[in-house]
Amino acid sequence: MTHPKWDERPLAVVVKRADMDVSTEELRSFIAPRFAKWQLPDDFTFVDALPRTTTGKFLKTALRERFKDWVSRTPG
Repeated sequence: MTHPKWDERPLAVVVKRADMDVSTEELRSFIAPRFAKWQLPDDFTFVDALPRTTTGKFLKTALRERFKDWVSRTPG
């Protein structure tokens, strides 16, 4: 996603399982020990499904297009 200071920052696009209810704070706490601080997403968004190619890979171009105007809510 675009970021006013860093040009780009990670945005986590998450599909929740039907039987799970999770908050962005819980997700951040879960992944924080597994990633370097600069790799942690500033924002999380929840979707029903991720777009995929005919071979089942994530369709990153569709995700980039869908979230191209997303602006970080996290200051500087």
